[in-house]
Amino acid sequence: MTTESAPGAHRIVVGVDGSESSKSALRWAARLHPLFGGAIEAVIAWEYPTSYGWGAALPCDWRPDLDAAKALESALDEVFGTERPPALTCTVREGRANYVLLEAADGADLLIVGSRGHGGFTGLLLGSVSATCTEHAKCAVLVAHGNPR
Repeated sequence: MTTESAPGAHRIVVGVDGSESSKSALRWAARLHPLFGGAIEAVIAWEYPTSYGWGAALPCDWRPDLDAAKALESALDEVFGTERPPALTCTVREGRANYVLLEAADGADLLIVGSRGHGGFTGLLLGSVSATCTEHAKCAVLVAHGNPR
């Protein structure tokens, strides 16, 4: 499902996974929001783990969508507390983070992602999600390497 902005409306999409880098991305969105106006959409993606193989037994009551929603709310609480930016919306979607973010950013003015999320290879300057987003997004992309001053 593609989220298109209404004509004349502006939108900043922020990728959130609970990492410090994604919290920095949220801070950047709040800092840039007065320049863009419109809405800030905080997006978190989830998917069933494939590293366990297809035969792995997952708890029948496990709800990864609810876990993702809790991680998103926790990040928002840590960054903003009770003073959340105006017009902030939250989206929890199933799928690979890079695909979910690219789809969410369709029609947006800006996509903000952290430089490194919860993936592996912490020594890399850019993660696979941020690299994919910078290469394929149809809008401007800001890769947050730290907090705004």
